[in-house]
Amino acid sequence: MTVTPTSRRYVSAGLLGLTMLYGHVVYPVYIGLRSRGLDAPEARDPESWPALTVVVAAYREAAVIGAKIDELTGDAYPGPTEIIIVADDPATAQAARRPGVTVLFSGERLGKIEAVNRGVEAATSPIVVLTDANAVMGPGALRAIARHFTDPTVGAVAGEKRVDDPSGAQGFYWKFESWLKQRESATGNTLGVVGELLAFRREVFQRIPAGVMVDDAWIALDVVEAGQRVVYEPSAYTMESSSPTFRDEWERRIRVVAINLDLLWRRREVLVPGALPVTPQIWGHRLVRSSFGPMAHVTLVGLAVPAAARGSRLARLFLAGNAVGVASLAAVASGQRPPAPVRLVGQVFFLQAVALGGVKRFLGAKGDAAWPKPERVAPGAVAAAPPATEDHPALAEA
Repeated sequence: MTVTPTSRRYVSAGLLGLTMLYGHVVYPVYIGLRSRGLDAPEARDPESWPALTVVVAAYREAAVIGAKIDELTGDAYPGPTEIIIVADDPATAQAARRPGVTVLFSGERLGKIEAVNRGVEAATSPIVVLTDANAVMGPGALRAIARHFTDPTVGAVAGEKRVDDPSGAQGFYWKFESWLKQRESATGNTLGVVGELLAFRREVFQRIPAGVMVDDAWIALDVVEAGQRVVYEPSAYTMESSSPTFRDEWERRIRVVAINLDLLWRRREVLVPGALPVTPQIWGHRLVRSSFGPMAHVTLVGLAVPAAARGSRLARLFLAGNAVGVASLAAVASGQRPPAPVRLVGQVFFLQAVALGGVKRFLGAKGDAAWPKPERVAPGAVAAAPPATEDHPALAEA
């Protein structure tokens, strides 16, 4: 059989197309089929509720830390609850000092990872819950999480992140993420964890190394490597406001991609097929979707331009679809509220674009990386400018 240049182009285009669609289409179909007929076991109230230590790593959160403490003390969790606030600035530490609350104050910015390490090491309960100062927990969230630890195979429980998004663009993304996590959890494990609400057994925690930029996924990998499971509980949710502007969300998502790529590079041994039960999830849910897929997309566009000039209808159709996607993204970016299908297309192109930005930032970073942290303010107030110096300026660059 003779392989012609035309057939090679078709094979190349097919492989690139498969890679482009893998994270957003192929993997969701795969995990949907694999979890078909499977339901996560229903968690029941234990006879004795376990003691919880809630750790909040807080920096420049003086405006919201009081409300967070009120939320935690008012949750009516039936078991013993310890609250530890790790504050790296004096204003937050002062605002957090209340009876029954342990405040760890360093007097200098040590970063979130070190704050998490210090908070967990100070915890006295068998179950530790991490939550953010500005994440508003839904009613009964602590109960919903604690139920799962009656199963000795469960090492961590991931809560659900919900976004109050009037435009619907960011909200759709989190609904899609929630569906993926539920399907993954039904198969036994999910790595779709968020720092807004994550609980784990203290005994499996290992100190997070210096330079790591994402604590939640790192902890989840440690749990799975210890032979325990990470499950998802959608009724234990937190609510956050959407990014105030498209530019803010653009920057936030680029940072997220960059720090997750840094995590995967540091833990690259888990990418080897068969290394962990969650290795297929790492490839489908994280790596391909946030790097190889978008790069394959750009390559396909580059190949489609000369093919369209040669008269290829398929190439012209592909380029026309991309034009629609770019127009949809531009409409959303300008603050318009187009019909739902248009917003959906725009969101897909948004994810592809920020992934490329995240790859570029990750590859261009020198050393460790994080991002500037603005002062948290009460609703309606104007945020102060971020501090002039930060722990990791490399990934903080716009």
